[in-house]
Amino acid sequence: MTTDVPDAPGAHDRAALHDSVYDELHESADFVELRRRFRAFVFPATAAFLSWYLLYVVMSNWADDFMSKQVVGHINVALIFGLLQFVSTFLIAWLYSRYMNRNVDALARDVELRYNERDRGDLR
Repeated sequence: MTTDVPDAPGAHDRAALHDSVYDELHESADFVELRRRFRAFVFPATAAFLSWYLLYVVMSNWADDFMSKQVVGHINVALIFGLLQFVSTFLIAWLYSRYMNRNVDALARDVELRYNERDRGDLR
């Protein structure tokens, strides 16, 4: 049984044989803008969520007195923090969807249409 591995003889040559339209697409101003808009949301949102999650973990490990404080009945701060992890996950998903619909989807459709026209040979 043979498998293609990146170090196999000729692998680099085969990789260089891709369609040049991908290079053109990757270097186009619209695609660069599309990536910039995507990253403008994803990087800060990821950093915020990871910070929030790590705060929960750190507090759970080293702030026992605070996390075990009763808020209402048997509900303590740790339980509220844990439930807020779910809330923040859904909030970020909703914000992501809204951001992409408003700032990215139209440009992505334009890039896709142009790529498809180029692929069919409609553009020269």
